[in-house]
Amino acid sequence: FSVPTGNFGDIFAGYVALRMGLPIERLVLATNRNDILSRFVNSGVYQAREVHHTISPSMDIQISSNFERYLYYLMDQRTDKVRELMERMGREGQITIPGEKLSEVTALFHAEAVSEEETLEQIAASYREHGYILDPHTAVGVRAASRFPGTVCLATAHPAKFGEAVKRAIGCEASPPPSLQGLLERETRCQILAADVGVIKRYMQSKLDGQHE
Repeated sequence: FSVPTGNFGDIFAGYVALRMGLPIERLVLATNRNDILSRFVNSGVYQAREVHHTISPSMDIQISSNFERYLYYLMDQRTDKVRELMERMGREGQITIPGEKLSEVTALFHAEAVSEEETLEQIAASYREHGYILDPHTAVGVRAASRFPGTVCLATAHPAKFGEAVKRAIGCEASPPPSLQGLLERETRCQILAADVGVIKRYMQSKLDGQHE
């Protein structure tokens, strides 16, 4: 599976599924130029750098909040080891795992960092060859997957959310799903309630009751 990731959430779910018995041969970690995770997989060094703004903004992350969950298993469920590593990360801005642990990482994970140009090229190619519009995050995953034949890529979002990037790639924006068309033109409704659980429950119940009248 190829998984577009910046916060190590979906791909960690894949790792957990593997531990539960799902037959997974490899997990391809696909990221944009904010490549802290791909650098870790390929070198064993987890080092924060400057965050770059890209057309795949959900991956514009340097410190991945789900990463230490994986470290917990990589460090044999030793919370003291995880604490030591994360404290060192806080002090020094980087950590390095031992070679034998890196071998465990690379036995399952492959990592690819995809550039902006490659992302746009992938959106254009998928549209040209298959008539399918990829969002930028999924395009990162598909581009990475293309380097590993026989790999399934997880799609992450609707391309209509990224009109400017899609237009740069194929010359037009993607249409939103019919269920969402016109949504932005509708009136915004807001109800201010007291910070009281009882008030909130009664309000929600009144709305639910009204649906069945």
